[in-house]
Amino acid sequence: MRRTGTTRRGALTATGALALGAVLTGCGGGEEAADGGEPAHSGARAAAAKTERTLREKAVRDGALLLARYDLVAEAHPATAASLAPLRAAVREHGKALAPPRAKGAPKADAPPAAPGPVSADPKAAVKELAADERRRADAYAGALLNAGPELARLLASVAAAAAAHAYLLTELAEETAA
Repeated sequence: MRRTGTTRRGALTATGALALGAVLTGCGGGEEAADGGEPAHSGARAAAAKTERTLREKAVRDGALLLARYDLVAEAHPATAASLAPLRAAVREHGKALAPPRAKGAPKADAPPAAPGPVSADPKAAVKELAADERRRADAYAGALLNAGPELARLLASVAAAAAAHAYLLTELAEETAA
């Protein structure tokens, strides 16, 4: 014989549905202006968007400097060029992924700045310097995670991990490189 009336399962289901409905209504798009002007959360969104754009622009600048550094090392020590090419290509792709989206009709970004300082005359030391640059890049991106939104944080974490891997590979390459 089947029981009629309210069961425990039915009561829990109804309570869960009501709670879910209340949560969804509270989180809905009903943003109201505090002073009759813009929505209440628009200032926070604008600040978050500005922070993200700043992080992306700095990451692109740092990547461009690192690319220039790779080019200088490969030019000064042609024996290392073939080994550096895949890492350089990855750094270039990271720069493309981190670049802030451009608005329609916006001008293209300026040319990357020249790499700072000369390259060491010793190929082993030059590759070690690249490894140190990659390590600094990994640390900088890991530090930037605290200020980034979720999507950018995931991207920065991925690029930081890749930069750490590059640092390891460059350190190994430096050990194999003849002075």
